[in-house]
Amino acid sequence: MPEITRRSLLAASGALAATAAVPGAAQAAKPLAGRSFLVTGTSSGFGNVGALHYARLGARVFATMRNLPRPEGEALLKIARDEKLDLHVLPLDVLSEDSVNAAIAEAEKRNGGPLDVLVNNAGINIAGPVEVQDLEATRLTFDTNVFGLQRTMRAVLPGMRRRKAGLIFNVSSQQGRIIMPAGGLYSSTKFAVEAMSEQIAYELAPHGIEVVIIEPGGFPTGIGRNRARYTAALAARADEKHKAGYPELVAQMSRMPGGGAAPAVLPPGLPDPIEVPKAIAEIAALPAGTRPLRRPVHPGNKPQLEINRVSVETQRGLLEKSPYAAWGKAVLD
Repeated sequence: MPEITRRSLLAASGALAATAAVPGAAQAAKPLAGRSFLVTGTSSGFGNVGALHYARLGARVFATMRNLPRPEGEALLKIARDEKLDLHVLPLDVLSEDSVNAAIAEAEKRNGGPLDVLVNNAGINIAGPVEVQDLEATRLTFDTNVFGLQRTMRAVLPGMRRRKAGLIFNVSSQQGRIIMPAGGLYSSTKFAVEAMSEQIAYELAPHGIEVVIIEPGGFPTGIGRNRARYTAALAARADEKHKAGYPELVAQMSRMPGGGAAPAVLPPGLPDPIEVPKAIAEIAALPAGTRPLRRPVHPGNKPQLEINRVSVETQRGLLEKSPYAAWGKAVLD
């Protein structure tokens, strides 16, 4: 009996043919030509530089963000006009199922069919001890970082399944595998992203759809502005009976540096946020069936590598004795 791999499952579904890259010199110059990308959270950070990077590599990009019109959206459109990029800016709020569904429907309409690639990038971080995190902060963090990904995946998957091809990138974090004290519930949400992404990767393998988990380390993306704002607001409204146990950590919450936008020119020694979109583009350009389940991205320490290795071994041992052995083999190998 032939060995079952992710590549063979995808080939059987027709996904290899559907995702064939543009041949020859055109492929080298524009490795993402012919692909359509929808990216969430493109007002800043990985989403912003990523939207431009994918478009410059030949993709049709639907860059989404909340609260349009806004300067960040206009800036992306100006660059797209100047460089003649196939880039469209659409309103999408990952907190709203109606907004997500409307944006995906509009993107599919403009694309003339299902999307090839979804990049789930939008996320927030509210720092502070877990006891101090009230339900307002907890709901917002999970609603953005976990439920937002679920909303967008559910919106694109019917089209991808009809075509029996598709690729989903879920942006997690090193803190989806390790925990830093006083980090609020950020790690909790990213652990959930890791689990949800791996689970759906197994379930989607028979449909010719791949899921890749991106695990960035720390990058200067401008995320500190919103983290400082959300964290200071939480510290101001939190109950004293909860704050009393953590005076030093609560003081840090109130004076957390916000920083500004990511600098246009990075000082020496700082990791460049473009490394995350570069990794996503590189993986997207690979033949279907050869893409990794996880990709840590950071020029420095990657503490999750050993955890990832043990996780694969554990999952293999578990699934090879289950009715889902073929799915596990397809994803983990």
